[in-house]
Amino acid sequence: MNLYPGYVRTPHYHETDQMGIIHHSNYIRWFEEARVALLDYLHLPYQQLEVAGIIVPVLAVSCQYKQMIRYGDSIRIAIFVENYTGTRLDFRYEIYNTKEQLLTTGTSEHCFLNRGTGRLIQLKKTQPEMHQIFATYAKLH
Repeated sequence: MNLYPGYVRTPHYHETDQMGIIHHSNYIRWFEEARVALLDYLHLPYQQLEVAGIIVPVLAVSCQYKQMIRYGDSIRIAIFVENYTGTRLDFRYEIYNTKEQLLTTGTSEHCFLNRGTGRLIQLKKTQPEMHQIFATYAKLH
């Protein structure tokens, strides 16, 4: 298994403010897009988690803006599994421009819940194949 190369996107005009700078609220959406892309890369798309009766809510999110991103810039969001316990999955994000300058950093914290009961689940017990994928990928960092 290889490290995910990152999620690449070009900001849309509607994501800007009056100054042509990306509005701060969009970064959290971009983190989610990067998470979805990483799960697809790992062959664990959200649909597969949902079919298995698992939801992965956000417990906390943070974002540190280091440089502005403007309309027309191309960016790459590097995403790393910062922590995986079987019940928790935490990510770290780094947004770079095409010159590989670090523009933004962030984190998000998640847990695995049973969709029907809302109770915390341990993937190692309930979904051992999913657990193995997350555990293996987390060790790459």
